Amino acid sequence: MTPAQIPAEERLTNLVVALMATEIGLTKQQILDNVSGYRQRVEAGAKPDSLEKMFERDKDELRALGMPVETIGDPADPQDMREARYRIPQADYDLPSDIEFTDAELAVLRLAGSVWSSESVSADAQAGVRKIRALGIDGDEPIIGFAPRIAVQDAAFPALQEGIERNRVVVFDYLKPGEDAPTRRRIRPLVQVEYESRWHLYGFDVDADGERTFLLSRIVSDVKVTGQGFDPVARDGAAERALAGLAEVAASQQALLEITPGTEAALRLGRRGVPAVQGIRVPYVDRHIFADELATYGPEVRVVEPADLRDSVIQRLHAIVDAHAAEETAGEGSAE
Repeated sequence: MTPAQIPAEERLTNLVVALMATEIGLTKQQILDNVSGYRQRVEAGAKPDSLEKMFERDKDELRALGMPVETIGDPADPQDMREARYRIPQADYDLPSDIEFTDAELAVLRLAGSVWSSESVSADAQAGVRKIRALGIDGDEPIIGFAPRIAVQDAAFPALQEGIERNRVVVFDYLKPGEDAPTRRRIRPLVQVEYESRWHLYGFDVDADGERTFLLSRIVSDVKVTGQGFDPVARDGAAERALAGLAEVAASQQALLEITPGTEAALRLGRRGVPAVQGIRVPYVDRHIFADELATYGPEVRVVEPADLRDSVIQRLHAIVDAHAAEETAGEGSAE
């Protein structure tokens, strides 16, 4: 397999395994010289600058997927990053030793693992997992415990990721809340990030001439990967910019909620909120998406403010009641 043929997913998987296999961390040069996906490019004579930029992009992508890639400076001078080392602490992924699973729970975990394997990575990446050779680690070593935590529920995800990895402009139809018809978008895709349990695309909108963030669930057409390329340098630091932008939006708008203690809503929303005199305050990015979530909790949550969010939740609850009433009416009619 030539360097160009080694899929990015396989290179990222090899990088994860290598970074988790070391306690003291690896230098950038050790990674480039030893980890499959980089090593072949070094041997093929790739320029050091391009290899270092590839590593920086890969590191950003792993962090966007929730991997805690640590940067360790010189112990004598932590600010000196010339010989920085990188690692992923296994302790962050190890389960507590006293946890036990029933046979049924293990079956569910195996099923979840198989779903991840079939839906989140390509066939080449799955083969790479089986034959991985990163710093001498045998490919038969069990690595499911630190597989990238990807939950692909949006049909647009694979094509967008292809556009990112190939540095190609993508085209899709995007429907914003309140609009009657979708808008055609031409985007230079830079990174996909998960925020508030939903996937977002961060990229450069060619027609709007600026960087934008898109919710994958609002893409209402197939994603077309075009032949128009763009400079991969644009991807540098994209994950940080995307997450910082989403965090800024969330910080600017917060909901005051009253939540029934001991409920699922209290468990899930409590992790994201801070206590207030009346309930908790929870930041959110998108009013419509957040209203959808709050409506699923039913009577467990009451929105105190803002008013537009409360109205959106009430509207959704009325729609649920109307839908149930229509089903009951239809059932009575068929019974006659």
